[in-house]
Amino acid sequence: MTPSSVPAARRDPTAWEIAPLPTGGDPAAARAFCRAVAAGHYENFTVATGLVPRRLRQHLANVYAFARWADDLADESASPQAAAAALAEWRRGLEDCFAGRPGHPVYVALAETVAETGVPMQPFVDLIDAFERDQTITRYASRDALLDYCRRSADPVGRIVLGLEGCRDPSLVAMSDAICTGLQLVNFWQDITRDRLAGRIYVPQRDMAAHGVDEAMLAVAPACPAVRSLVRDLVAWARDCFAAGAALPERGPRALRPAIGLFLGGGLAVADAIEAAGYDTLARRPTVGGLATLRLAARTAAAALRRWLGGRA
Repeated sequence: MTPSSVPAARRDPTAWEIAPLPTGGDPAAARAFCRAVAAGHYENFTVATGLVPRRLRQHLANVYAFARWADDLADESASPQAAAAALAEWRRGLEDCFAGRPGHPVYVALAETVAETGVPMQPFVDLIDAFERDQTITRYASRDALLDYCRRSADPVGRIVLGLEGCRDPSLVAMSDAICTGLQLVNFWQDITRDRLAGRIYVPQRDMAAHGVDEAMLAVAPACPAVRSLVRDLVAWARDCFAAGAALPERGPRALRPAIGLFLGGGLAVADAIEAAGYDTLARRPTVGGLATLRLAARTAAAALRRWLGGRA
């Protein structure tokens, strides 16, 4: 079963529904399209781009449009077979992009990012790998198996963003990986129902068994005590990931620190929202509202300013 057959599982309009796809290979039109895709999907991402220098904002939009297009190919195609074929074509487009022959408008814009920043190809490949896995792998036996998926589905995003500033420091990359994995995990626990309707369950089977939970129990709202206990442990796991990356807003590339702080704070806010809901994410999807996002952004910007002023003292 795919989200295309379950309308309730749709998260957003697809990338190709947000704005007309430009033709003719015009770089300016390609950049504008990527900005429209980024602005049309994820509020926190849009806020975060305002916390980085202007020189990086288009690059972030290009990267986001790449990932979002691939995600939509994976989730909105008519069948897993159609998705696999579309993702294979998207992979060939990526190879052409890095070879200096961009075709698709997203790749026309991304090629400029590659040329200007030197960001490597491998994290983009890893993201496509993750979307391809979603077509054939719908259950995860253990936390280790899910972490292996996160290494492809989540961690590459942070590595790409660090790469925009030429950051390759292994210790900083490890912190970024931890934050990105934590973000992916809280998103999974937030979206148990959406993912189940899409035919996927990311809750590790060993954790379910340890709490006496089976898949049928994930379809009953409100969540029973066993499911709540399970989600409580899973949220604690995500918080451990955030703790492992907590120093990155202080130690990462200066230009990226405010945005990193926002995403870390946003992930913790989602964990807090799940906790406030009594760890029942089946009855209602816990979210962080727009006002809370703006407050997070304000606190992040203020903290960045304090650090900057402290560094000049």
